[in-house]
Amino acid sequence: MSGADGGGLVLRTGDGAAVAGRRFDAPRPRAAVVVAPALGVPQDFYRDFAGWLAQRGYTTLTFDYRGIGQSAPPSLRRFRATIDDWARFDLEAALAHARESTGGLPLFVVGHSLGAQLAALPPSAHAVRALVAVAGGSGYWRGFPPRMRAQMLLMLHGVAPLSIPLAGYFPGRRLRILGDLPAGVMRQWRRWCLDEDYLIGVEPGAREAYAQARFDVLSLTFADDTMMPQGNVERLHAHLRGVRRESRRISPAEAGGPVGHMGFFRARHRDSLWPVAAEWLDARCAAPAA
Repeated sequence: MSGADGGGLVLRTGDGAAVAGRRFDAPRPRAAVVVAPALGVPQDFYRDFAGWLAQRGYTTLTFDYRGIGQSAPPSLRRFRATIDDWARFDLEAALAHARESTGGLPLFVVGHSLGAQLAALPPSAHAVRALVAVAGGSGYWRGFPPRMRAQMLLMLHGVAPLSIPLAGYFPGRRLRILGDLPAGVMRQWRRWCLDEDYLIGVEPGAREAYAQARFDVLSLTFADDTMMPQGNVERLHAHLRGVRRESRRISPAEAGGPVGHMGFFRARHRDSLWPVAAEWLDARCAAPAA
């Protein structure tokens, strides 16, 4: 469902790059929403959700990080990109466009996994009024159940460092892990996953950025999500010391079926899960900015 699909966009970033975006225009917008994708997930995955939000009165912007989806070059071999680029430039460009295209209406972010982790890092994070964090938490390997820990260690110490020099990028599609990623992105994410404080313990300025965040947070996690343990969510969100946070952990029975790490954005949850996020944002529209 594309709804009020405003068509494809080219977002110019502060470092001179161009990333692909798509805007879904609400007929009478009351706020702007940027959907920040998960690691390696193209913006098309969020299209139904974005169109539905537009029908609810939210002009919604999706985009592809550089190296992903429509922002990927013909070959990722030796393509230069990092998660820092994604946060400082690509997400920042999306936030700027959303603000400009809606004339200063309230600005919200719906962040999926990595997208939720990055929300406090762009230069204009101070302009974000609220974040819906969908399955967003730390990827620290020791926070996973024992079976997943073994899989994470195999990827972090074996598959990733061995495959990247051979391919010139992380060939996740062939390996059926995450998807194809620029080498710099995978190397950076690997460093995060090996640190107890995840990105907070590795990236200069991240701890301060999290401490300075003042947006409201709705954390949505799912009991059948093996890729994001609740402890890892709490571990990362503990660094958001200045936010007002609400948490909801949803079971498959409440959702009307399996959700896992990716299912929230699938159209089958239009009536069961999407209103949870939209109604919470509705209340943020009515409330004064913090």
